[in-house]
Amino acid sequence: MAKRDAITPANRHALYEKHRYSAAIRSGDLLFVSGQVGSRADGSPEPDFEQQVRLAFDNLANVLKTAGCTFDDVIDVTTFHTDPANQFDAIMTVRETVIGDAPYPNWTAVGVTWLAGFDFEIKVVARIPEQA
Repeated sequence: MAKRDAITPANRHALYEKHRYSAAIRSGDLLFVSGQVGSRADGSPEPDFEQQVRLAFDNLANVLKTAGCTFDDVIDVTTFHTDPANQFDAIMTVRETVIGDAPYPNWTAVGVTWLAGFDFEIKVVARIPEQA
């Protein structure tokens, strides 16, 4: 079995080491990105919810860029929310500035009760573009 091909972004936040996981794993032309949260550099949650969502998307963008991808390469999205009914508008505001125009990626939103002190998490699968 081949070893995991881990993607390690610059300016990694402390959570990768604390919880012992890779930001993403490349498998062939697919990139499986671990759940990204709105953490500060020290791994603590950003207290302002909309800013926490923006930081989660920024952290995700950093991982995608490290693998040679952009949001245009994302094919599947899963988000986790601690209070979906009250958070949805803020999430959509941020999403609209990042995801772009149709066709949109698949998207599954899941309400949860615990995210290790965070209120939003996003994980994706992306297709890694062929290098010319």
